Amino acid sequence: MNYSKETKDLDFAYKVRRALNESAENLPESTLDRLSNARKIALARKKQENPSAVFISKGILAGNSGLSFKGPNSWFGKLGVILPMLVLMLGLFSIYEYEQQQRINDLAEIDAAVLVDELPPDAYLDTGFSAYLDKAEE
Repeated sequence: MNYSKETKDLDFAYKVRRALNESAENLPESTLDRLSNARKIALARKKQENPSAVFISKGILAGNSGLSFKGPNSWFGKLGVILPMLVLMLGLFSIYEYEQQQRINDLAEIDAAVLVDELPPDAYLDTGFSAYLDKAEE
């Protein structure tokens, strides 16, 4: 059996306690009195327990000040977490749609410029046509 160090230490402590309890029954009365007096003195010298202040921090997410109505599981508490996430998602979606619309508008401008301008048919076959389009955009 593989025992960890903690398990071995705990087993050793139990064995020591059992041995001390068994040998305590065989001690003379005078030794028991001296041990009892030493225990009373040690307890009298023991430092008194003072209550200490403890700072407990609470995890607060965006939109939740921790002062929600009827605890953290209320609808207001959940709304304080969900609402900022929904606003963020809506904002990201709006930015994506705006960028797509701008791209479509840019392509439409290029198409309109090509259709309105009088280009010779050979320009469409030219490999430098993209360079011409780049000049036209400027």
